[in-house]
Amino acid sequence: MNKSNHIHIANGKKIYFASDNHLGAPTSEASRPREKKFVAWLDEIKHDAAAIFLMGDLFDFWFEYKTVVPKGFTRTLGKLAEISDSGIPIHYFVGNHDLWMNGYFEEELGIPVYHKPEEFTFSYGASTTLSDQTIFIGHGDGLGPGDKGYKRMKKVFTSSFFQWLFKWMHPDIGIRIGQYMSVKNKMISGDDDAKFLGEDNEWLAVYCKRKLEDKHRDYFVFGHRHLPLEIDLNETSKYINLGDWIQYYTYGVFDGENFELKTY
Repeated sequence: MNKSNHIHIANGKKIYFASDNHLGAPTSEASRPREKKFVAWLDEIKHDAAAIFLMGDLFDFWFEYKTVVPKGFTRTLGKLAEISDSGIPIHYFVGNHDLWMNGYFEEELGIPVYHKPEEFTFSYGASTTLSDQTIFIGHGDGLGPGDKGYKRMKKVFTSSFFQWLFKWMHPDIGIRIGQYMSVKNKMISGDDDAKFLGEDNEWLAVYCKRKLEDKHRDYFVFGHRHLPLEIDLNETSKYINLGDWIQYYTYGVFDGENFELKTY
């Protein structure tokens, strides 16, 4: 594990997690109230945040041309820049709607971007490594059994050849097509996934149980499912799904010992 993936939580500080805002869906105007609510939440948590994890699909569509990024979401980007500049680390995990991040967040906002799940270790106060907590973190798309159609599509979308072809479109055309597909294509949008399947059939929970066969983790935290979920994997490990900022407005809080889902 990368040493940068160890985070110390000072007394009185907390780690915050949020996922699936889908800003821009169904339109930029319609998502504006949700954006303002999210920015208000960021403004509130910055006072005791040791770090913030954004778990993907912040935007309903995002594609970075060499000199162009999608228009809009100025309030969100400005608040993230303010928080990052203040010294609070923000970690961003791409989702299935914002796969095509390629340097803008790192260069303009100072926010590292992860394209695959990562494992982080957290220590609290003056705790020793014996009391460290390990959290496996990712957006969640394409993991676990099934969903072969999406997995094939993701391989195409993440291929350098496909991205090279897409970049040859004029941004006004490419971004408009991407926004349309993002809203209309059920395989991308995941609208059909927002139903609880039962603990034994939740494919991310199945994935987590398989990961536990190799190594213990205290928590597995994902987004993507748009459902706030807490599932005990065994006596000492738990799967958390963060829900979304469309219907539930749920987020995660970790104080170094316990993880809690809350509603804003």
